[in-house]
Amino acid sequence: MATEIETEIETPHGAARAHVQAVDGARGTLVLGHGAGGGVGARDLVAAAEAARATGFSTALVEQPYRVAGRRSPAPAHHLDAAWTAMIEHLRAAGLAPGTLVVGGRSSGARVACRTAAATRADGVLCLAFPLQPPARAGKQPAASRLSELEPVGIPVLIVQGQTDRFGIPPEGPSRTVVLVRGDHALRSDLGGVSDAVRAWLSHLGDAA
Repeated sequence: MATEIETEIETPHGAARAHVQAVDGARGTLVLGHGAGGGVGARDLVAAAEAARATGFSTALVEQPYRVAGRRSPAPAHHLDAAWTAMIEHLRAAGLAPGTLVVGGRSSGARVACRTAAATRADGVLCLAFPLQPPARAGKQPAASRLSELEPVGIPVLIVQGQTDRFGIPPEGPSRTVVLVRGDHALRSDLGGVSDAVRAWLSHLGDAA
């Protein structure tokens, strides 16, 4: 049984919002952020959160200040990182992030969680559809890879990626597991596969912590 809590959080760049489902006796907490143009209702985020609660993790789906303010265009990366770090600190201080802390999100939210993993003192990172390399535009040079945001993360990382994701497939690493599921960057085609991957990884992580 989970207790639902919605709370607004002041950050250096405006008010953020967290949708918390607190599990009694939680073994850990999964905090997830949304993609650049989407919200916390994205189906892969919801599936991941449900899988986490099934393994005894409380969950928090958090909205960046620009989304709370009604804007669709994302804020600059350093604003996103600062707001995210403030949100995690607030959840911890309020007793809403007990136990093993796993941070993550889909697409842009996954990037934020990776860049701030050390600052948030996370125990693991869950990336849904990590956007490794933006697709090349006609007549333009290919965009730079974002592998440099993944490589410094020294804690366990799970990446759940669609087999036909146009942003590419991140490589595995010493502490980085990549699970491929049917579908593209939206991760809507195989929500069961997303759930299974998250459940298995969190169960192992929670036991190891």
